[in-house]
Amino acid sequence: MGQFVPQARKRRPKRGHPDDRLNPRQGAPLRKRGKRGEQKQAVGRSRGGRNTKIHALSDAKGRLIALLLTGGGAHDYPLAKRLIKRTKPAKHLLGDKAYDGDELRGELNDRGTKPVIPNKSNRNQPFAFNKRLYKLRWRIEAAFNRLKDFRRIATRYDRLARNYLASVCLAAALIWWL
Repeated sequence: MGQFVPQARKRRPKRGHPDDRLNPRQGAPLRKRGKRGEQKQAVGRSRGGRNTKIHALSDAKGRLIALLLTGGGAHDYPLAKRLIKRTKPAKHLLGDKAYDGDELRGELNDRGTKPVIPNKSNRNQPFAFNKRLYKLRWRIEAAFNRLKDFRRIATRYDRLARNYLASVCLAAALIWWL
C-alpha cells in the first residue's frame, strides 16, 4: 500500500461566506434585459399564462392555407395584412369583430375581396355585411379544432418556435388530405 505524501494537495483559501447559503452575490443578474431568445420563440403572456397563438387563413372547405405564429398576447388585427398577402385574392373574407378596421377593409377592397366582418360596437359609421355568409365562419373554427386534436400542438411541447410551427404545418397538411 502507498504511503501518505504531505503537501500533495494545495489548500485554497475559502472565498465568500463560510455558509454557502449566505452568498451575498445570489440573485438575478443586474442586467435590465429579459431572458435571451424568449422574444423569438413566439411565447407571450396572456391571461391564461405563457402561451402561443396561431393565426391562420383557411379556404372555403376549412383547410388551412396560411399560418403565422406569435406570442399569446398578440392581437389578430396587425397580422391580418401579412396573412392576406400570402394568399391569392378571394371573393370574400370572413372574420370576426377583431378584424374590423378601416385600413384592412380598404386593403381588401383594393384586392377585389369583399370583407364579411361584423362591426365593432364602437364604430361610428357601421358597414353592411352579409349575415348569411358570416354564418360559414364556423369552418375556420372547425379547422382550429381539428388542429388541436393533435396533442403536440394543443400543449406545445416544442421549445423552439420553428419546431412548433413545423409541427403545426405538418398537422395542417395531414388534415388537408384526410
